[in-house]
Amino acid sequence: MESTAFLRLCTCTVFKKQKFNVSMYVKTFGSAVHGVDATTITVEVHIGGAVAAGKAGYNLVGLPDNAVREGFHRIEAALKNSNMRLPRLKIVINLAPADLPKQGASYDLPIAMGVLAGFGKVNAEEVDQYIFMGELSLDGELRPIKGSLPIAIQARKENFKGLIVPLENAKEAAIVSDLKVYGIQHLKEAVDFMNGENNLEPIQVDTRGIFSNTINDYQVDFSDVKGQENIKRALELAAAGGHNVILIGPPGAGKTMLARRLPTILPPLNLHEALETTKIHSVAGVLPKESSLVATRPFRSPHHTISDVALVGGGSHPQPGEISLAHHGVLFLDELPEFKRTVLEVLRQPMEERKVTISRARLTVDYPATFMLVASMNPCPCGYYNHPEKDCVCAPGIVGRYLSKISGPLLDRIDLHVEVTPVSYDELSSTKRASETSEDITKRVVRAREIQVKRFSAKKEIYCNAQMPSNMVRNVCLLDQDCRNLLKTAMEKLQLSARAYDRILKVARTAADLDGSKNIEKNHLAEAIQYRSLDREGWAG
Repeated sequence: MESTAFLRLCTCTVFKKQKFNVSMYVKTFGSAVHGVDATTITVEVHIGGAVAAGKAGYNLVGLPDNAVREGFHRIEAALKNSNMRLPRLKIVINLAPADLPKQGASYDLPIAMGVLAGFGKVNAEEVDQYIFMGELSLDGELRPIKGSLPIAIQARKENFKGLIVPLENAKEAAIVSDLKVYGIQHLKEAVDFMNGENNLEPIQVDTRGIFSNTINDYQVDFSDVKGQENIKRALELAAAGGHNVILIGPPGAGKTMLARRLPTILPPLNLHEALETTKIHSVAGVLPKESSLVATRPFRSPHHTISDVALVGGGSHPQPGEISLAHHGVLFLDELPEFKRTVLEVLRQPMEERKVTISRARLTVDYPATFMLVASMNPCPCGYYNHPEKDCVCAPGIVGRYLSKISGPLLDRIDLHVEVTPVSYDELSSTKRASETSEDITKRVVRAREIQVKRFSAKKEIYCNAQMPSNMVRNVCLLDQDCRNLLKTAMEKLQLSARAYDRILKVARTAADLDGSKNIEKNHLAEAIQYRSLDREGWAG
């Protein structure tokens, strides 16, 4: 009898002094991001029964982490500071599916909307047609979240009426067509919108317009580089075939400058690749505020103190690493021997499989990792081994030990070993001939890639020569007798591994594609062999 009276008293509790009816069960929807894909989460709210003195008025179940559990305290404060109070009734909240871990504070908004709908202050029939995501501050303001793009893609796939996210994430989510995306700044806006008291306008984004306006919008160009024509040729080969490169040269020779310009001569991203890259950056939370789409090839340059988890991805709550952030772009490792051996070794499998699999007790996630590796290094600790003008001061054996920091299996996975020599004063100061622009080089690269696309049209997920498996190399990279003799001599003299043999054939095939040649000629093979500097006997003294 007393509990019935208490329930009647609660049903007379008001927001803005208006009566409402308590609903026993309400559903709202949120989303969980695992890997680069989202899973819709059903937020079930059950209300009923009085709260005993000194006891918490809510129970949250469904594998929430601490950030999700603490959310109810944020929600309660946000409601109070928004002139909305919760009656003292028992609330049970289930985040389904219950066996999927839920992380982060972005469930604040769907839980708050479910509780409000349960107490009759939000239209329960309307609220279950939208996905809500957002972190609440104590005054009811919405803070941005990670992964709004994959959440929007999943919402469209499941035919939700719309997606409601913090305003900072709205443009990012709105690049998904055929889905109404609403950006809000305060909890009260969502409440009023569900009750028809606030006509929010969906965010409009011209995805194709943004893509066409920002594609290949780079701040650097190969025309900035004076001289270094042989290095430019090597990078053109790398771009045309998707090959990994290591640049070896003294300090100040231009290794970093050249590497930073490699994305400018890669084929432009298509819209599908741009969306795939944007998803990864969205999940990692590194998408710039003013940007809604990554339309240029990524260039990631982590410091040599990076951990293996930060490079590959993972953690207690798995996140993409640098190699996934470089997906469809370039990963640049400056001063390669300074990286920890364990960090470099974890690169080997992703370079081969073009993906990273993170396994945990409760889940396994995959992150794509199709990237070009560009590394640079000094030839020795002092930097002047084999320098044309300066003498190396390293003690005997030091150069060999320095290079041994990089394992043979990793070097075998790098197709091009390129020696970078310093630019002379005459080349730096010359004004007689302008250097080729990135646009000019890109045209040749694109033509070579088109040949490769036709070549591999029947093979799924193979788009360029560097991705050919060993069994395909023998069929695609056919050699005449003169070429076979040349390659045999090089293999025996340089003592190259079987993997290096395949790399030479792939690079030679790319050189032939750049020349528009149907067959690999002797000059193509010779050029490919010369890009195995670190394999040459006696190179390191």
